[in-house]
Amino acid sequence: MFEVQDKIVYPMHGAGVVEGIESLDLFDEGEQEYYKLNIVSENMEILIPTDRAEEFGIRPIVTPEVIDEMLEALHGEIGEMNPNWSKRYQANLEILKTGDIFKVADVVKNLTLLNRQKGLSTGEKKMMTSARGYLVSEMVLVLDITPEEATDMINKSIGEKAKKKKKKK
Repeated sequence: MFEVQDKIVYPMHGAGVVEGIESLDLFDEGEQEYYKLNIVSENMEILIPTDRAEEFGIRPIVTPEVIDEMLEALHGEIGEMNPNWSKRYQANLEILKTGDIFKVADVVKNLTLLNRQKGLSTGEKKMMTSARGYLVSEMVLVLDITPEEATDMINKSIGEKAKKKKKKK
């Protein structure tokens, strides 16, 4: 169970803070306890039933060491992806729903590199931007940096080793 002021990640929305725990009677279901979450990247408040938080994939934010590992995972070349954009989109959507920082980072890396190579559909561009926002929001809370600094760190990390390989050829 989370406590007030705990920093959390809500998959598909990003990182946030537990602003409160309230007993409410919503949707004629009787009184239930809810986490009142403030999602920083979207400047939005969300109510989640406390007994369903795990089901929604809500997890604590990671450590600075995990952020370093995630940034390292952004290095390298594009991973294996379905060539059909609609199947690739669906696969990536399922990955984003997990909230796993390394899997989200992989989606960001692959879509960014694919966009550099041949461009993306409008839906995939939006997905890439949203996924990057999830990473940024968590980095902001974990490292106590600005969104611009987090975005810059991600941009510098993506494909870094792949660029070095090309220069050596």
